[in-house]
Amino acid sequence: MNDKVILQSTLTCPQCGHRETETMPTDACQWFYPCKGCGTLLKPKPGDCCVFCSYGSVPCPPVQLENQRGCCSEV
Repeated sequence: MNDKVILQSTLTCPQCGHRETETMPTDACQWFYPCKGCGTLLKPKPGDCCVFCSYGSVPCPPVQLENQRGCCSEV
């Protein structure tokens, strides 16, 4: 098991395609994110816990840790 958690994720707006790299919180899920390109308020897709799991290049830290422990849920 690799305990290293990646804290940087690049969010991609589904409306305008703007990409922004952000540091993910380690103690909570981020449910909303205003796109810095067009202002669209990103919200998690159904079944995802946060905007990083829906639109990020890397899932959020809690999901990364779950997957390292052998969780069978999909990201």
